[in-house]
Amino acid sequence: MTQNTTQSAQDSISVFFPFHNEQENVRRVYESAREVLGKMGLDYEIILVDDGSTDQTPQIVDAIAARDARVKVVHHKAKSGYGAALQSGFRAATKTLVFYTDGDCQFDLNELPPLLPLMKEYDIVTPYRLNRKENARRRLYAYLWTWLICTLFGLKIRDMNCAFKLYKRKIFDEIKMESKGTLLNSEILARAKRRGFTMTQVGVHHYPRAAGKAGPKTKVIFKAFWELGRVYWKIRAEG
Repeated sequence: MTQNTTQSAQDSISVFFPFHNEQENVRRVYESAREVLGKMGLDYEIILVDDGSTDQTPQIVDAIAARDARVKVVHHKAKSGYGAALQSGFRAATKTLVFYTDGDCQFDLNELPPLLPLMKEYDIVTPYRLNRKENARRRLYAYLWTWLICTLFGLKIRDMNCAFKLYKRKIFDEIKMESKGTLLNSEILARAKRRGFTMTQVGVHHYPRAAGKAGPKTKVIFKAFWELGRVYWKIRAEG
């Protein structure tokens, strides 16, 4: 039976995944997306963003796209950063709604359909992770980062970098995206708030990685703070 959780017959959805060296996870993520989206009764596309992977990820995503006309692939010749991969996904999206999650299998895509009815009232659904499967240090960093961003930009977000977000695509016709690192999530929400877009939050479950490992964090953290200083003043100047 087709699951119909849409709010309008005009709705369609772009679902994208950023990957960097996720050869063990790519097919699993794609198969999960195809299964869930096939039950939702929506026109959809799947976008696989390869951020300069040096393993077999580029070959795998190309092979998937060759077999499935609903799949588009974006390749970065070299690793450009998490935010750059997200930017590519948002810009490649053509449907009325845009959803993304990471390509490391730490979320269950079956939790996407219940978010769709919320788009009747809101422009963004920005979930928070339930029972996060990360060590104490990473949870502390995430808490402090979320607190800092909310303080600077007047946001009320529980989990800034939860990689399970749903947007109306029209948002990306109206806001800039400059950050190439992990700041991009925060930049989008800050700019969207300034533009008057509405958002809500719900909890989603978080799972251990099925394969692979998280990349080094020290360089990523320093880059995030550098970008924050630059973007903060730009957003302030925009009013």
